[in-house]
Amino acid sequence: MNNLLTEKIQENLYYIGVNDRITQLFEGMWPLPDGVAYNSYLLTGEVSICMDVVKDTTVQGFLEKLYEILGDKELDYLVINHIEPDHSSGIVELLSIYPHVKIICNKKTVPLLESYYGITENIIEVKDGEVLKLGDRELTFYMTPMVHWPESMVCYEEATKTLFSQDIFGGFGTLNGAIFDDEVKFDDYYLSETTRYFINIVGKYSGQALKALNRLESLDIKTICPVHGVIWRKDPSKILDLYTRLSKQKVTDGVVIIYGSMYGNTERMAEAVAKGVVEGGISDVRIRDISKTNLSYLLADTWKYKGVILGSCSYNNNIFPPMSFLIEELKHQKMKNNIWGFFGSYSWSGGAMKRFDQFAEEMKYNVLDIKPEIKGAATDEQIQELKDLGKEMAKRILADKKED
Repeated sequence: MNNLLTEKIQENLYYIGVNDRITQLFEGMWPLPDGVAYNSYLLTGEVSICMDVVKDTTVQGFLEKLYEILGDKELDYLVINHIEPDHSSGIVELLSIYPHVKIICNKKTVPLLESYYGITENIIEVKDGEVLKLGDRELTFYMTPMVHWPESMVCYEEATKTLFSQDIFGGFGTLNGAIFDDEVKFDDYYLSETTRYFINIVGKYSGQALKALNRLESLDIKTICPVHGVIWRKDPSKILDLYTRLSKQKVTDGVVIIYGSMYGNTERMAEAVAKGVVEGGISDVRIRDISKTNLSYLLADTWKYKGVILGSCSYNNNIFPPMSFLIEELKHQKMKNNIWGFFGSYSWSGGAMKRFDQFAEEMKYNVLDIKPEIKGAATDEQIQELKDLGKEMAKRILADKKED
């Protein structure tokens, strides 16, 4: 064994994951400016156990690493913690080489194995809390439904205190020569991509994520091996704490202003609102043009900032279509710790503010009373009203901060 491609995590545990720098949109939606890693792991000893596979488009690199360790030996077991295709579609190629491998999964995974890949044989079903002895390994399985698919589960090996966590504790971004938390500057890059990953992929299931975290709280975890992002061997408590904060939507004392504008009038209104926020004493302000900013970053900002102000022009007696799409997606996020503000513009007939009001009422949001709705370009008096909206947002955020 040359060990040219694989990396040892601990004795008889190897990293056999791969990087994907080709795919531009994760799940066809979320931007991957720096790619993504599909992590897989191989346990060796009396038996060989593979933890999750990789996406079919990257399976060749995975198989090379697997063969580098196993050589002519058989692969005995494959654990599928999560069957989403970026972690399972390489299974067809894997089974062509190791047709006798036994597949370990839970009851909800079984029908998906058949519907995706036509696999119905050599399946070992595990239940929540079940301990499975495989050679010199003992693995305990915990169901984590809707984090973020119904069949999601994690696997824990008590002897080495290692948690194989599937998508939980994952993040966007490739692993560039380093795979461990103590080898990278996590806060400089991976923090933002891990945060965006959570909000985009897991955020709408944050309640279930918190339940899963509470469930794992009793485990003595020394190493966390997720299927995306870095492996945590030095300070696993850091990613545990981050995911807990994100699951609770711990907001920061700042404001994001997201606007939709066709000819610039609504954009100028957004600038006036931002000026009011700053004059009110809040310095962390971000303005986002909804026509240019991917939904991924808009959702991340609304989850992060305590103050969220949405502004839109009217369009065909309704709201600007990109803003309509955003508020429909925001409904799924079920956020609870924000203060919301709205402003709108129109030419001959309104529509934007009506949709904002419906949205706020449906979600039972904490909304500012000032709601400027302006025809055409804002006058000096209306600019002041927009600034007042920003000032009121700042006032509310600072008042809540004092109470905390």
